[in-house]
Amino acid sequence: MASIDKKLKAGAAAVAAAAMLALAPAGASAACGSSGGLSADTSTCAAPAGAKAKLVDGMAIAPRSAPARIKAVIAAANRIRNKPYIYGGGHGRWEDRGYDCSGSVSYALHGGNFVTSPLDSTSFMRWEKGGRGRWITVYANGGHAYAVIAGLRWDTSMTPGNGPGWSEQMRSSAGYVLRHPAGY
Repeated sequence: MASIDKKLKAGAAAVAAAAMLALAPAGASAACGSSGGLSADTSTCAAPAGAKAKLVDGMAIAPRSAPARIKAVIAAANRIRNKPYIYGGGHGRWEDRGYDCSGSVSYALHGGNFVTSPLDSTSFMRWEKGGRGRWITVYANGGHAYAVIAGLRWDTSMTPGNGPGWSEQMRSSAGYVLRHPAGY
């Protein structure tokens, strides 16, 4: 009987811990406020603890714990990671010969059904919820947009090549508005 009581108590503790995590705000930690993009360190809020994507030969590998929609976003981004940068690319049609900054962010988010049509960087400034997300944060201003997805930066600048790509290196978010999809 004591063995059953221990198992019940352990199970109840696990359920309580899961409930606490579920009720915590997205990306909650001491460093995860909605600073409006003035913090240079975005790595502490990019993905839940222990759930960072891996970068292998320029391709992002989603963590096993990532929700299906996040895995779909990463898979979509991987499909265009070797495309060239083309101003306006990805805005006239999803499958394009190249992508600009907001076109590549739109393409990735479309993969997870977070957008139904491409957005430009200014539109991303008003997209969905303000602040950092738990799995996805889009950084936008009037001239550029990039995203941090499961702890990796998806961007068309400061990445290998001359188009969309992944990077483990974060960049300053000064001057950017931070947005994220609800619940992610």
